[in-house]
Amino acid sequence: MNARIIPVLLAALVAGGSYYANHWIGIDGPAEIVWKGSGVGLLTLWTGLQARSLDGWLITAVLALGALGDVLLETHGLTIGALAFLAGHLVAVLLYLRNAARPAWLAVPIALGVAFLAWKLPVDRDAAGGIAIYALGLGAMAGSALVSRFPLAALGAALFVLSDLLIFARLGPLAGSPLPGLLIWPTYFAGQALIAWGVVTVLARLRR
Repeated sequence: MNARIIPVLLAALVAGGSYYANHWIGIDGPAEIVWKGSGVGLLTLWTGLQARSLDGWLITAVLALGALGDVLLETHGLTIGALAFLAGHLVAVLLYLRNAARPAWLAVPIALGVAFLAWKLPVDRDAAGGIAIYALGLGAMAGSALVSRFPLAALGAALFVLSDLLIFARLGPLAGSPLPGLLIWPTYFAGQALIAWGVVTVLARLRR
């Protein structure tokens, strides 16, 4: 790995990790939006600086759409933000299936299971259908990561799923609980960081 690029990764980890403090600080407005988007945004830059193949650009696109989703959640609301994340999940499915190490069909029960669980969580049943559609893409991303040759990315994808399920649980059984607020961001950002590291390091090893 190019040593000159490591500071970008460190900056991403500091930016994304420190945003967790905003759970208690409560900064809002443009400063919060920039702070929130900077963690995955810098991960995007880190992956892009090392992209040498289609797979390298695909993981960069995945993270770019994640950073866009982080910002859109704050500026345009849950639905628009979720569409950016869903687009990222679909690009990730393409990346992972291009690098499948196990039968692709193994991803299907994971995708369906995540969608079903997400559909069951919200109290507002009118919202459950849309949540399930998004979660089907989320589960497909996690399932295809599991069958890929990127084991750390699969772990990151599982953390991403946990983060989103906590968001949906806040609309149902965990409404009023402090647990989602404490866990959503760290599981999400750790998941994105593991996805970035897991894909980039394997691709770098394959180039040798």
